[in-house]
Amino acid sequence: MNSKILKKIFVWGIFIGAFVAGALIVGYNSFFGSAIRESQQIFVTDKSEYEQLAENVKSQLSNPLKVRAFDLYAARLNLKNRLKAGHYTLAEGMNVIKIVRMFALGEQTPVNLVVGEARTLPQLAGKLSKQIMADSTALLSAMRNSELKATLGYKRDSLIAMFVPNSYQVYWTITPDKLLERIKRESDAFWNEARTAKLARTKLSKYQVMTLASIVYEETKNRGEMPKIAGVYINRLRKGMPLQACPTVKYAIGDFALTRILYKHLRYDSPFNTYRNAGLPPAPICIPSIAAIDAVLNYESSNYLYFCAKPEFDGTHNFARTLSEHNANSRRYNEALKRLKK
Repeated sequence: MNSKILKKIFVWGIFIGAFVAGALIVGYNSFFGSAIRESQQIFVTDKSEYEQLAENVKSQLSNPLKVRAFDLYAARLNLKNRLKAGHYTLAEGMNVIKIVRMFALGEQTPVNLVVGEARTLPQLAGKLSKQIMADSTALLSAMRNSELKATLGYKRDSLIAMFVPNSYQVYWTITPDKLLERIKRESDAFWNEARTAKLARTKLSKYQVMTLASIVYEETKNRGEMPKIAGVYINRLRKGMPLQACPTVKYAIGDFALTRILYKHLRYDSPFNTYRNAGLPPAPICIPSIAAIDAVLNYESSNYLYFCAKPEFDGTHNFARTLSEHNANSRRYNEALKRLKK
């Protein structure tokens, strides 16, 4: 073989080798190279169509080669029939292999479930359902399930007392039963040794503390006054006096926008109306803040039996030891209301 032929073979060999190497690099990069340009959250339900998901994912891929790679690898793993419901993150820089495997294996990204203000179980279920896949009907049904409540230690009590306001990481697909079990563990952790030890001073159970804290929280958002207000209510409980807490009247009536409590409201027949019934109401009237819970546990000792909002409407209260003192405070407050035509 002469030198010219050898030279041509050599040149063609280099060309073919370079082509193959380039193809391998392109192919490798299509599957393993960075494919996502910008992070995106994707929610997949049991009713989600694979074609819709695929189009959504492919719209985020950086070039047509990666789109083709996605189709090939998704077919290879039979993703259409393996797709799992969940909350997923297409993270910036993620490659095609990772994307397909994430959906096929159900590798979810947890969501931050925020337990915040709520006054009733239906309201709470509605707020939680906006953050996870379960709907409000399923959540409310679980909250009212007597067998489940018994396993959680709330035979006759409302599960709203189990919820401590906070942010919890959970999977978006968590079931109502599993969510309530998780909240119970968080509640148990909240009631640590230090808080539990303070129950003896209050002479209240955990459930009763949560109930009283809910009243304190509805009375004021001023953290500095919470322990003093809690002390007033504990004084009244110990003397056998009705709590006469206006927020419980609003709860009983179901009108939380009331600005003035009238005598007709005080006569409203409900176990939650603490003007008609002695002792604590049968359940918390809201999810209290942690500050309100700790205010009950660390209530301020005093001789006060009454308190009334100040006529300055600054969110604080005047406290009184006697009914005559309280009536004087009430008159000043009501006169201020009249001046403002409230």
